[in-house]
Amino acid sequence: MNDINWAGELSVAITVSNTSGIILFMNNKSAAAFSKDGGKELLGRNLKECHKPQSWEKILGIIDTEKVNCYTIEKEGVKKLIYQTPWYDNGKLAGVAELSMEIPFIMDHFVRK
Repeated sequence: MNDINWAGELSVAITVSNTSGIILFMNNKSAAAFSKDGGKELLGRNLKECHKPQSWEKILGIIDTEKVNCYTIEKEGVKKLIYQTPWYDNGKLAGVAELSMEIPFIMDHFVRK
């Protein structure tokens, strides 16, 4: 059961790096999103090489504070939710995982009790 590749073909782009910023994992959607930059050839490279200094500082902030960075963007008429979060291995900070998903411009919001 541990061999299941649930993330590989998910419709959410998933990129995972270690605490030094080295890219460890990209699912198919992430590789496609970054195809102009090399796609899966980015594995083993540092996020610092792919980001502006301000963005790199935010990544370092996630590692330093172990807090989530969440925001939306619009690019080429597509709205996305970007969720950057620390990830852990056996309780120890291991790096940053980024999930990027397309979302509608107008969407339902529910308040649950």
